[in-house]
Amino acid sequence: MQEITRLCTFLAVWLFVMLVDASQVLVSGAEYRIAKTIDVDTVPSAFPVGFCLLTHGQQQLAAYYNAGHQMVVARRKLGETIWQKVELPSKIGWDSHNYITMAVDSAGAVHLAGNMHCVPLIYFRTRIPGDITTFERLPMIGKDETRCTYPRFLNDREGNLLFSYRAGRSGNGRRFFNRYGRQTETWIRFLNTPLFDGQGRRNAYPIGPKRGPDGRFHVIWVWRDTPDCATNHGLSYARSRDLKTWTNAAGVTARLPLTLDQSILCVDPVPTGGGIINGCEKLAFDAKDRPVIAYHKRDSKNLMQIYVARFEHGRWICRPVTRWDKVIDFSGGGAMPFIGINIGDFRRVQTGVLGIRFRHRDYGTGWIFLDESTLQPVPRTVAVPSIYPRTLSRPSSDLPGMHVRLATDSGSLAGSSTEYLLRWETLAANHDRRPKGALPPPSTLQLVKLIR
Repeated sequence: MQEITRLCTFLAVWLFVMLVDASQVLVSGAEYRIAKTIDVDTVPSAFPVGFCLLTHGQQQLAAYYNAGHQMVVARRKLGETIWQKVELPSKIGWDSHNYITMAVDSAGAVHLAGNMHCVPLIYFRTRIPGDITTFERLPMIGKDETRCTYPRFLNDREGNLLFSYRAGRSGNGRRFFNRYGRQTETWIRFLNTPLFDGQGRRNAYPIGPKRGPDGRFHVIWVWRDTPDCATNHGLSYARSRDLKTWTNAAGVTARLPLTLDQSILCVDPVPTGGGIINGCEKLAFDAKDRPVIAYHKRDSKNLMQIYVARFEHGRWICRPVTRWDKVIDFSGGGAMPFIGINIGDFRRVQTGVLGIRFRHRDYGTGWIFLDESTLQPVPRTVAVPSIYPRTLSRPSSDLPGMHVRLATDSGSLAGSSTEYLLRWETLAANHDRRPKGALPPPSTLQLVKLIR
């Protein structure tokens, strides 16, 4: 059986991977119940950064930064409560971009990358499969590895372990894909070119590639011209069967690398300053397996609205699904705090109905329900089944501004009714800077066992 590795979920308005604010995803009627919690360690609570949980066979791995900001990998056997811990030679400052991600290859070796925001590649691999005391820091290709950000492990259709990352910086970056050879235990380029290339004037912020119900890989992205998040523009889409040959929604082959001038990939030409931000775009699929994209931007009156886009009759149709009368302006660099609007969950909530979870500075938190055939709002309340118990989202700290963070399991327990999460609490992002004043006490990082 092919070993499937997925990126640890890192979800927030300012990033597109791994960190989940639990208050944005938990509603009533949970599908799981909490069976057990196990303390792992104490971790920083002054800023959010993504951690990784990986279950593989009978072992469970957690990668995180401890209260001293040191990178740690903890390991336990399923059924045990004692963690074996190893500190790795990497220490985080206050940068919320610097999440950690892991994967296990088909031979059982553990791969880890993280603590990177425009710095040289930080990548570790165990010399002995499954033995976290044998982690070694290694290079990969040895080129384009001096300014790395956004590491991700994934698998292609054949089960080969891939690694992607951005080389460069915000406003000037390229996205590379590498492939790991189990026999040679070395990395080579998976693509001869970057997948995305900003051509020295911009960079792409992709969501995905994500495997769709049609078996293809789908990716959506926006471009950004500078480190200022207000310069995001140009919502785009591409798909592929093998992660090598990419087409637009009509099946027209795009050239690699994917660049801004390939207009066939454009979904909505939102201009710079048009109200779109990287990470706001969310991808779902309708009953006909067509991709549907939810995102926000300003309308003709400069008011912020949520839109949905679907490829119909040979072109992308973009529809507003809100009629809000509020202006939301945002700008700045680094990991952004709440900018005034956030699109959270976007999925089918019942047969024929898609749901968009939102948070708005003036309208609060709620759902927008859409008729799947027309993508028009449904004029009735829809019961949304939740995945996790509501109690998971309630901070135990009395400190104002604390949020619950969750990291889902990037491994799998095939056929199991059990799921595991990491849970901890932090303040909001602060542009990757140390918060002013006294720091809150460290948070307890817990492993949560859920049973269906």
